[in-house]
Parts: sequence; C-alpha cells; structure tokens
Amino acid sequence: MTALTVSTSPAASLPADCVVIGVAKSPEGLVLAPGAAAVAEAFDGTLTGLLGVLGVTGAEGEAVKLPAPAGIRAGLVLAVGLGDAVEVYDAETLRRAAGVAARTLAGAGTVALALPAGTAEAVEAVAAGGLLGAYTFTAYRTTGHVAAPVRELAILVDRDGRTDAEAAVRRGGVLGQELNRARDLVNTPANDLHPESFAAAVVTAGREYGLPVEVLDEEALGAGGYGGILGVGQGSARPPRLVRIAHTHPEARASLAFVGKGITYDSGGISLKPVGANEIMKRDMAGAAAVFAGVLAAARLGLRVNVTGWLALAENMPSGSALRPGDVLRMYGGRTVEVLNTDAEGRLVLADALVRAGEERPDSIVDVATLTAAMRFGLGNHLFGVMSNDDAFRGRVLAAAARAGEPAWPMPLPAELRGSLDSRVADLANYGERMGGGLVAGLFLREFVPAGTPWAHLDIAGPAFREGEPSGYTPSGGTGCAVRTLVRLAQDTATATR
Repeated sequence: MTALTVSTSPAASLPADCVVIGVAKSPEGLVLAPGAAAVAEAFDGTLTGLLGVLGVTGAEGEAVKLPAPAGIRAGLVLAVGLGDAVEVYDAETLRRAAGVAARTLAGAGTVALALPAGTAEAVEAVAAGGLLGAYTFTAYRTTGHVAAPVRELAILVDRDGRTDAEAAVRRGGVLGQELNRARDLVNTPANDLHPESFAAAVVTAGREYGLPVEVLDEEALGAGGYGGILGVGQGSARPPRLVRIAHTHPEARASLAFVGKGITYDSGGISLKPVGANEIMKRDMAGAAAVFAGVLAAARLGLRVNVTGWLALAENMPSGSALRPGDVLRMYGGRTVEVLNTDAEGRLVLADALVRAGEERPDSIVDVATLTAAMRFGLGNHLFGVMSNDDAFRGRVLAAAARAGEPAWPMPLPAELRGSLDSRVADLANYGERMGGGLVAGLFLREFVPAGTPWAHLDIAGPAFREGEPSGYTPSGGTGCAVRTLVRLAQDTATATR
C-alpha cells in the first residue's frame, strides 16, 4: 500500500526518485504553478522553455518526465498539467494532478509532490488523489508484469502549516483507502464475492474498527418477511444476506441511513440479459460497496454524526427455483409487488432495506445503486443521477457531490409516470413505463420510504465502473463512485448540527 507522508524540505533537496511539479496554461504561454520555484531555479530559468519544446501545454492530464539537473536530489522531474492558470487551484484539479502523477510513476520508490497545496483542503485533495491514482488491482494476476504502486508519496508543505497538513493527509488517506476498498470489492469476480463472503468482509472490518455488524442470513430473512431480498436471491445457490453496520458518535445530534444495492452478480434472472450485457455484472454491488466504505470512513474520521449502512446482498440467477415474471412478493413491511421483470431486481432488494432502515427513524436516508441502464443512457458514464422526495435534501446531496468532486445531476420524479407501476393483482408492480425508466425506478423506491423522511436516490449505473482507459485518478474497472459524496454528506451533516 502506498504510504503518505508530509515534508517541509525544499523540493530540490528532498531525496526521492522523482519530484512532481504543476504546470498550467495562460494567454502568455506555459506557466509554473506555486511549489515549482526551487525546481525551476535548478534549471537556471530554462524549464518552461524546455517543456514548451517538448510540446507541453499545461492541459489537465498531461504528464512529462525530464531528467533532473544538478542541484536536484531526485533523479527525475515530472511536470503534470493543471489546466488554466489560476491563483488558487480547486481541490478536484489537485486530486486529478496527484492521481496522474501517481499512476505515471508506478514502480517508483519515493515521489515528492510539489504541487500548489497551500491550504489544508488542498493538501487533503493531493493526498486522496495520490492514493486513488496509485491504485492497482492485481489479486488474480499470475503472469505478466504490472508495476507496483508508488511506495511513498511525500507531500511538500510550508513549515508553518505542517500540523494542519498532517491532519489533512490523514483525512485524505482515510478517504483514499476506503474508496480503494470499494474498488477492490467491485473488481472482485462473483465466484469469490457473493452475499456470504461480502457479509464476512463487513464483519471483519467491523471488528477491526469496533463497529457493530448484524447479518441476517436466509433463515432470518425468511422469519422477518424480507420477500424482496429473498425473492431476488432464490434462484441462486448462494443465499442472500442483509447486513447492517453502524457508526455512532457520543456527541452526534443527527443520523443518516445509507442503503446500498448489493447484487453480487446480475444475470437478469429469468428475464435474462442479452449477450454482451453480462460481462461486467459483477459491478452490480457497487452501491453496497460505496455504503460500506462510506460508513467505515465516517467512523475512522470520527465524524459527529450517527451513520448506519444497510447492504442488501443477493445474486440474481436463473434456475428452476428462480423468481418468475408474474410472481408476487410480499415485501418487508407487508406490501405486495408483482414482478413483471426479474431484471428489475435492484429495486426489490432496496425496498426491503429502505423499510427496515426507516424503522430506526433516521433524520434522512440515501440509497445508492447501479440501478438502471436508462440512467446511463441519459447521463452517460461520468454523472450519476440524484432523485429525492425533498428538494432541499436533494440540494444538500448535490452540494456534497460537488464539493467531493463527483459529477451528479438532479433528476425529477414525475407524478405522471407513477401510474405505470400500478398492478392488476398486487399493491405495486416492479416495472413500469420504459421511457423514463430510471425515473420510474425512483418512483418505485419512494413508495418504501417512511412518510416525512427526507430521502435521496443515487443511480450510479454510469460512473460506477469504467470500461475504458484510466483517466486522472480513476482506473479501469471499479471506480468507488459515491463514496466521497456519502462521506461529504456525513461531514456536512455533522458540521450543521454542532
């Protein structure tokens, strides 16, 4: 695992394999970002000209290595692009720059990050971005060479701000580690990550950090009347689980419930997915992974808010015992649902978990799910949609996402679509109008939220899994989407209720 350290040494004198500086573009040409002065001095004023000759523009994502001249103890200098030159670079720009640097320098020992991190927020962003960029998933590789992650990232700060910087690096480190935990879970294939093993991972982490964990197995789910989770999981040889993990703070004045969809593999069930749609369906538990990591991060950061995570875990498989289109399920709480499409299974497990979470009367509820292809079609692979029964709460969630650096977009819950969920034989159908299907799914979930409780639904179907090449601090595969938003929301809630 990549270590994070803080150093007040000048960039030119720190013993390291590489020193990283920021460069940006301006109307006058390429400029060096704050933090690069000592390195520029060692180049005798030729650095910007040399980078220009190499075609460097300062655009985000650029990364160019140079041999270090005499006067710099590191062997290499890496210039990373920050985009347009500004007086103060925002946290997301710094996260991406640090991520690009860590990814580019995979295999290095010590890397000194001389980026423009003049505030605690900026230092935290560099720390988190560096850890996220250093991420690799090699658990199943036995052949071929994959460069090891950078061994150490040393973040250079002013001597006067060292204490605040060390606290910021710790916060950024916790966030990066937990987000990478979520990535590992999403990337683990379904033959190893199934409801039972996922639940076991939560139990292990709960013991490590002193958090209470409750696991309902198939017998407990049956006794409790969790028809949605049991119905989805009944076709699999791997029985379902409902997991509760909680962080409580003695000074908390508010409570949040996070509910995650944890379909460890989604074949679609009897409503089988078409060829080409199954290969990444191990990702369908990304919502539960985000909730799990979010609760752990809140606990490790000691946030003054009570946060409970609910992981609805099941495997959706076709078999002789599988749920059939036309079956009716009696959900937790007693409502009945006619299943018209077994591939609309995520909302069934979430419905049970939403009702159960609501019984504890949290101040607000957020569910996270790779729920619908419709949301991916509508928003693409980089934004997630946010629906809510409360405009003010939706605004808080969107503000948290923006501050966390996760692109999100407000989505409506149109009343005119609700009628398409009416069933002829049950209280509700699990599938309605196809056009606007992501919104219809949100309307279905809203039916299971306790009256008067602010609730938000995050459909992360697009950005939860990257099938293309890495970019910034985001790797191919599981991205850890929504972890930062959940943690930021918890932080905001704790601050607002002090």
